[in-house]
Amino acid sequence: MTPAPSQDGETAFGPQGLKAVFSGEHAWCGEKMMLSRDLDGAMPLGAFFEGDGFLATIDRFAAAQGGADRRAAASFWSLYYFSALAIPYIVARRAETALPVDLDAMTVALADDGLPRAFGLPHDGDWSESGNLLTVVTPLVERHLARVVALMKARAGISAKLAWNNAAVYIDYAFNATESAAQPGGGFWPSRDLFECPKLADGSHNPFHGCLRHDVEDGETLCRRKVCCLRYMLPGIPSCGELCALPEQRKQ
Repeated sequence: MTPAPSQDGETAFGPQGLKAVFSGEHAWCGEKMMLSRDLDGAMPLGAFFEGDGFLATIDRFAAAQGGADRRAAASFWSLYYFSALAIPYIVARRAETALPVDLDAMTVALADDGLPRAFGLPHDGDWSESGNLLTVVTPLVERHLARVVALMKARAGISAKLAWNNAAVYIDYAFNATESAAQPGGGFWPSRDLFECPKLADGSHNPFHGCLRHDVEDGETLCRRKVCCLRYMLPGIPSCGELCALPEQRKQ
C-alpha cells in the first residue's frame, strides 16, 4: 500500500517522516537526508553543479589542502557526496521506502570546509518493495548518479570509472550492512550481483560492474576497489588500507 500524500505534498509516513525510516544504527542517516524546508543552507542541487558552485567549492577545498591536485580534491569531495546520498537511499529502500532522488528536485548544504553536509528532498518518499540490489540502484543511477558522474568528469576532470567506484563502496556497505539474513564466513557478500552483472534491472549498462572484487589472502577475504580514489595525493589523508586498488598504498 502506498501512503497517501498529505495536504502539503509530503508523504504520510507519520509525524516523524524520514526519522521513522532511519532508526537504530542508521539513525544518523536522518541528518544526511531531510526535507529541503528543514535543511539550513540548502541550495538547488542541479544549479550547484551546472553553475559555478561545484567547481568553486572544489577549488577552495583543493587550496585548503595546500594546492592539491584538483582531481584528487574532487574525488575526495565525492566520497562525502556519495556516502551521504547512497547510504541513506539504500537504507530507506531496504525499509521499503523509495526516496525522491531526482537531481533537479533536490537541494544540498555544505559544511564549513566545503564538504557535502546533507541533502534536502521535496517529500518523504513512497512505499516500494525492497527488491534485489540491481533493481534498487537502477533509479538512483538513472535519475541522479549518471548525470552527477558526467558533471564531475566535465568540471573537475575525474574519470567516470573513478567516480562510479567511489559511489560503489558506499552502496556495497549499505546493502551488506542491512542484510537481515547474515551468514558466517568471509565468502558472504550480499551485494555481489551488483559488481558481477553487466546489466542493470532495466537492461541498461551497469556502471558498477567490476568496481569491487573480493580477494582471499592468507585465508582472509578482502574487498578491493578496481580504481584508486587518489586520496594518497592529499596531505594528511589516511590510506583506505586493503580496500585500495594500488598494492603499494595498502600498507600506508
